[in-house]
Amino acid sequence: MGFLEMLATGEIILADGAMGTMLQAAGLEKRHAPEEWNLTHPEKVLAIHRGYVAAGSEMILTNSFGANRFRLAKYGLEEKVYELNRGAAELAREAGDALVAGSMGPTGEFFPPLGTLTFEEAREAFAEQAKGLADGGADLLIIETMADLKEVEAAINGAQESTNLPLVCTMTFDTKLHTVMGVSPRKAAETLSSWGVEAMGANCGTGPQEVEKVMEEMRETCPEAVLVAQPNAGLPRLLQGRTQYDATPEVMAQYALRYAELGVRIIGACCGSTPQHIASMARALGKPSTL
Repeated sequence: MGFLEMLATGEIILADGAMGTMLQAAGLEKRHAPEEWNLTHPEKVLAIHRGYVAAGSEMILTNSFGANRFRLAKYGLEEKVYELNRGAAELAREAGDALVAGSMGPTGEFFPPLGTLTFEEAREAFAEQAKGLADGGADLLIIETMADLKEVEAAINGAQESTNLPLVCTMTFDTKLHTVMGVSPRKAAETLSSWGVEAMGANCGTGPQEVEKVMEEMRETCPEAVLVAQPNAGLPRLLQGRTQYDATPEVMAQYALRYAELGVRIIGACCGSTPQHIASMARALGKPSTL
């Protein structure tokens, strides 16, 4: 069943959890781009995807969050945009029976006056990335962890230029319930709704409680919108030299139920979460899990 068909059923779609922190746990070092592992360590990326599918994920995000030319240039990989994105989608496709959502994060650059990025440069970068994800077999594209609506617009335009895939967008409201660029949940919902994305919501941030407040505001602003909630597993804390997030699988399961009560249709997790978090959320939502 395709993404739009699953949405039409009215059922909740359980997404996956973190990729970046899982890769770090598997040995990824900061001097390497996470997306490089799609080519150099595909078995480790695939194992993470399969872990989430086993946990109950019905939609998994590709390992391509930073696979745009601007972020990859920091690792000397800007000439491998298409290859890395196509590989990301192919690996996720191989992982099992789940929708493949092509992950597209921000460029890491800023528009004037804060930076020199032009709208056209951003649009071209996102079009290039989206093409690789589509050719690799993605079912949809998720434009995620965004702070600037202008960059979201560039990503939507780029994706629509090079693919026909359904689009989902999530922003990060970690600054007093606003993005770092000052966008409120209400403004985001109004704007994204007018741009016709299939679903909208929040990811990352300071944890599940913050995302619950965002969901409430978005639901109030656009009652008919398909909402997405993918919070971090709480806040990171340094314990005995290791970073740990403070929201347990049980806590994330409780919030999954709260999101469901608010009518959120796509529920998952972000940084610090693991297949165990997703399995706990699956059980709470009455979905099958083999973990």
